[in-house]
Amino acid sequence: MASAPAQADSAPAPKVLTLEQALEVALSENASVKVADMEIEKTGYSRAGTYSALFPQINATGSYQRTIKKQVMYMDMEGFEGRGGFEVGRWNTWSAGVAATMPIVNAQLWESLRLSAADVELAVEKARSSRLETVTQVKQAYFAVLLAREAFNVYKSVYENAVENLELTQKKYNAQRASELDLARAKSSVANAIPNVYDSESSIILSLWQLKAVMGVDLDENIDVAGSLSDFTGHMFYDLHENDNFSLENNSTMRQLDIQAKQLASAVRTQKYANLPTLSLSYSYSINAMDNGLNFSQYKWSPYSYIGLSLSIPIFAGGKRYHAIKQAGVQAAELDVRKADTERQLMISIRRYLNTMETSIKSYGAAQSAVETSTKAYDIARKAYEVGRNTMTDLNDAQLQLTQAKLSVTQAIHNFLTAKSNLEGVLGADFIGDDGKVILNPTYDK
Repeated sequence: MASAPAQADSAPAPKVLTLEQALEVALSENASVKVADMEIEKTGYSRAGTYSALFPQINATGSYQRTIKKQVMYMDMEGFEGRGGFEVGRWNTWSAGVAATMPIVNAQLWESLRLSAADVELAVEKARSSRLETVTQVKQAYFAVLLAREAFNVYKSVYENAVENLELTQKKYNAQRASELDLARAKSSVANAIPNVYDSESSIILSLWQLKAVMGVDLDENIDVAGSLSDFTGHMFYDLHENDNFSLENNSTMRQLDIQAKQLASAVRTQKYANLPTLSLSYSYSINAMDNGLNFSQYKWSPYSYIGLSLSIPIFAGGKRYHAIKQAGVQAAELDVRKADTERQLMISIRRYLNTMETSIKSYGAAQSAVETSTKAYDIARKAYEVGRNTMTDLNDAQLQLTQAKLSVTQAIHNFLTAKSNLEGVLGADFIGDDGKVILNPTYDK
């Protein structure tokens, strides 16, 4: 007789994780979260580098020149007429010094500092978006494992019932109380139940792999999930429309668009400020020596230094700055259109998720009633089959109805939880409490 697949008893016990624990691991190990944090660090360094432009830029210089052919000088003075020129300069020239410059008035530079600050803000928001997306993916992967396990339990129960019915039919057949057709149908029910058990068991393995992947842990790590889908049914019983004014204030996409709008506004000002004068301070100190030999002790070093102000007034650049301002303005207008369209699409998503949640609640209630009715019908059909009042076909029909009802219950819960996690992601619901711990149901926890 065929038997259902079973896991080896000698396998080590897996590490069982709750949903909160899975989220905590993912928020520290997920690759996209790590990359987002590195991006914040990188942008912070870039901003610090931009601020360095406000400080004096100091450089040390040094040079050596070897004259190959000296310059020839001619004197147009009385007494020098008709004479040839004479060479000037020395064969070796040495120079060393320090130069420093610092901006005093530069509106374009100051605005670029604000722009770099917005870059850091955008990187932080992108990191938050990565965390929100990771949380949503982990929740859905976790719920998928629970759904696969529930399906496995249902199909395993179907298999066990089929085996019991086969044993009963075999006894009735041996006692000539059941036909050969009933026996064949009983054997067929067992054979048909086995593939579903294998498939559902494989779904558990695949779902666990997906969960490990989004958590960022090794795929060979032996983990399992705690609880069941029924543990989350308590969050299904409330009025979804008690607050229809869902705000996108915390939505990460809208926040990023707002930051980008600030960046473009700053970029427009930066281009405009390019038309303003700039003033900078400069200082230089150097020592120079010229000699025909290489006896450094005999060199005569001459110092030279200066301090000065440099004023630059933009006058004409062929329209480059004008067109740059126009280009930035068009980009800002494009972003406004994108922002309005994104907000509209997000509101559609919110309504779709709410509709799915409401439908799932109704389906759950109907499926529960169907389970109660189908269980009673299956018990009646089995007892009637035992006494010969029903055929195996009637019993199989009752089993099929019960199986579909049980699967509908678990599917309704899964659909609700999936839509709820998507809704929380769209709303940008915070999932980290003040104590730094994960909040499982930040949006709807009653």
